[in-house]
Amino acid sequence: MEISGLIDRLSCSICLNVFAVPVTLTCGHNFCRACIAQALGAQDASGVYSCPECRAEFPDCPALQANSNLQNIVEMFYSEQPESEGFAVLCTFCVDSPAPAVKTCLRCESSLCHDHLKAHSKSDQHILIDPAASLEDRKCSFHKKKLMLYCYDDEKLICVDCCPAEHEVELIDEASEKKKGKLRKLLDVLASKEEDIDGQIWNFQEKVREREEKVLDLADKATALFRNIRRQLEDLEKRVLTEVFRGGEEFSQHVSGLIKPLQVKKDELSRKRQHLEELCNMADPIGILQEQKLDFRTPEEWDKRFLNRGDIRSLGTGDLDEGLTLETIHLGLSDIVNNLSSKISILEASDIVLDVNTAAANIAVSPDRKMALLPQTDQYYPESPERFEDGQVISCKSFSSGRHFWEVETSELGDWMMGLAYPSIDRHGDHSWLGENARSWCLTRYRNQYSVIHDGEELLIPFQSLGRRFRVYLDYEGGRLSFYELGNQIRHLHTFSTVFTEPLHAAFGVLEDQEDCWLRIRS
Repeated sequence: MEISGLIDRLSCSICLNVFAVPVTLTCGHNFCRACIAQALGAQDASGVYSCPECRAEFPDCPALQANSNLQNIVEMFYSEQPESEGFAVLCTFCVDSPAPAVKTCLRCESSLCHDHLKAHSKSDQHILIDPAASLEDRKCSFHKKKLMLYCYDDEKLICVDCCPAEHEVELIDEASEKKKGKLRKLLDVLASKEEDIDGQIWNFQEKVREREEKVLDLADKATALFRNIRRQLEDLEKRVLTEVFRGGEEFSQHVSGLIKPLQVKKDELSRKRQHLEELCNMADPIGILQEQKLDFRTPEEWDKRFLNRGDIRSLGTGDLDEGLTLETIHLGLSDIVNNLSSKISILEASDIVLDVNTAAANIAVSPDRKMALLPQTDQYYPESPERFEDGQVISCKSFSSGRHFWEVETSELGDWMMGLAYPSIDRHGDHSWLGENARSWCLTRYRNQYSVIHDGEELLIPFQSLGRRFRVYLDYEGGRLSFYELGNQIRHLHTFSTVFTEPLHAAFGVLEDQEDCWLRIRS
């Protein structure tokens, strides 16, 4: 059992200290003899006695039965505890049955139990501390006198006999008050810093709240937009289906109009056929020959009289016009897109080309000036004060206002950089690299690790594996530069927030010792 659990089991529920002369009531609960005697004495006036722990009542004041087994356990516990833990500190003034000390007086150099503490002096000169078995650490180890002075030169406590000449010393109480003053100032500083941190936490929480509001607002707008698109699509669907079914109904009515006279002709032919069958079945030859209503025209002549095959051939023009239906759908979708475009400001990609006059000699620029790559050998560019010394190139076009974006495709292997830079960026030296100065911002891949860098401060991107297509988004007035990965979904990587003070050029870099490393502008 842990020491704390054992102490709980050996503690009096009245004084909360380890039992001193434990006694047992008839209900089975144990208390210090002095504690339970005082508790029962307080109940004399009412004449009703009860156990302080279980509230069991007794008709008379219960007898206190000494618990010798528990006393032995307590004494064994005391004997096994180190003096430094304070559990074995007993009252200096208890003689017959020493009770545990609850305080130690530094002035009297004595320890006191509850009872003797009540009679102890309440003067401020008597300093009470938690029970201490030994006060030797409060005495001079050499002179065995009380430590009464503090030496600032040696930064230690000393007695009056240890006081060195020409050393700055002060009484312990005064030195303690000075140190408390310094601690209070430190507390004020810590409190101020704590307030600052609370303010920062509040600001972050406020940013989260603002972002949540914007997210909800954007979600509502997107939902309304899609609801409108669905409504327009449903209207288009109804219109197209109405036209399709109406065409089918008109065709059916047209054919019904052709079938109706044919049905009349069919009935006439049926009657004639029935009459002829009756004649054929007659046994009287004279009756047959006397029949005057016979029509002896040939089948071909009957066909010409009753059937108009031109009407049948004309039905071919009643076929469904699938092309017209598809054209209606296409025009309807175009109207929806045009209506959508009028409500949404769609930003078009900026046309970015590389400025060959800024390209380092170890970078090759493609003929369309859309691609930067590592050549087999250095390029022989003409001298230019704008040319980078190593591995970088910037765009011809600069941006000093508005919102812009462009997309960049990268090689599968190799280390590269992409971002933005002021035209005042250094062209030579270590500080000319993108992100290693206050005049440029970049997203980089180096040894398969992605990060963003500005003014020499690098922040790792948490995603271990990214694709090969990226988008760079610039909001000049808004002071935002963002990087996105373009894959199955658009994933935000990082946003720099600042105040731009110069025009900005798109900037790119490829590092040496990497074959087939390149960057291509897709916009």
